[in-house]
Amino acid sequence: MTDPKPADWSRRLTDYKRPHLGRSIFELALTGTALIALWALGWVAFHAGLWWLALLIALPSAAFLVRLFMIQHDCGHGSFFEAKAANDWTGRIIGLFTLTPYDYWRRTHAMHHATSGNLDRRGLGVIEMLTVEEYLALPPLKRLGYRLYRNPAVMFGLGPTFVFFLQQRIPIGLMNEGWRPWVSTLGNTAVVAAALGLMMWLLGVAPVILVNFTTMVVAATIGVWLFFVQHQFEGVAWARNKDWKRDDAALHGSSHYDLPQPLRWLTANIGIHHVHHLSSRIPFYRLPQVLKDHPELHGVSRIGLWESFRNARLALWDEAGQRLVSFREIRSLPRAA
Repeated sequence: MTDPKPADWSRRLTDYKRPHLGRSIFELALTGTALIALWALGWVAFHAGLWWLALLIALPSAAFLVRLFMIQHDCGHGSFFEAKAANDWTGRIIGLFTLTPYDYWRRTHAMHHATSGNLDRRGLGVIEMLTVEEYLALPPLKRLGYRLYRNPAVMFGLGPTFVFFLQQRIPIGLMNEGWRPWVSTLGNTAVVAAALGLMMWLLGVAPVILVNFTTMVVAATIGVWLFFVQHQFEGVAWARNKDWKRDDAALHGSSHYDLPQPLRWLTANIGIHHVHHLSSRIPFYRLPQVLKDHPELHGVSRIGLWESFRNARLALWDEAGQRLVSFREIRSLPRAA
């Protein structure tokens, strides 16, 4: 099937935007309760001498923490509750669990949505990506730095821990935007530090590090992977500002990461990312209904779970070929020769 005209989507998706209060409360309560229960089980296991079980419990805990982050994500778009205050305060509280300063993140994420797929407006809230020409113009040391940054061991290993534990402690990119970004980042850090101190005093340092730290590291890695594969995949479209159109960028610059259940549920349908970029005000639990009602969207920018892992090698945008390429592939490009 061919894509419907982009101009049609604003009208077609209007009816899906309204959140259902009962459903939102249920999703929040279920996700938060499951996460806290798993953490409690991990602490009990550790104190019973079953440290290996506590470590294993951190894995499902990470999955529910990712889901909690996706609820925070919906709050940032004003799509989880109808009332702005309910979205904002829910997002701020969840940010204490996800180590994500809500107001600062909401600003940078809004920039991401406003510029996604635009080669001339790459900035905050994105994974850095260079074109082949930009990369080849770099001096050797900076080329090495970019190669290290895009190395999967850094991108999905060290990188997520650095972003959530260190980078988000200060308002990178918004330092000169007044006091609000500073209050968001420093306030989040102060409350998280106090909460961790209290938990360590009550439960002990070791179980908190083993259970909670491990949970956060795994969740951060999953989160960065999801964000990467949503916008950097084989077949993705990027355009210069003069040719960039929001709905085209949403449909072809964002993937439909068609995950199997229960991964789809655990990631709060964030894989239906092309629809999310078409209309970010749609609550996550209504995204599957959009695909059901508009089957023509199902195959647009679709990638499956196993094929998605091939995308980790992609690192540069080839403007001539209009595709993402790996470092190895640029050797065969005419301009590289």
